[in-house]
Amino acid sequence: MALLGFGRRREPADDTARRRVEEWVRDLVEPGTVVKVNEILCPDPSCPGLETIVLVMRPGRKTQAAKVAKPLAEVTRAEVEAALADLP
Repeated sequence: MALLGFGRRREPADDTARRRVEEWVRDLVEPGTVVKVNEILCPDPSCPGLETIVLVMRPGRKTQAAKVAKPLAEVTRAEVEAALADLP
């Protein structure tokens, strides 16, 4: 299982970086939107390893997910803007 990334321990993502990315997302979406940012370890061999997932929960709409294929601490505002631009 550890071969796929399951069961491996890693340090939690930097909370400062998480708050920074959440703030960028909130600047880019409508008021009243709930935002959740997570860093995950992708078990697929074709993935870059750690990647950042942004969940956007707008009232009355399905939750949407945007992905930036790099660790949370390395994500830039331009990458967040590009990821969100891909959401319908």
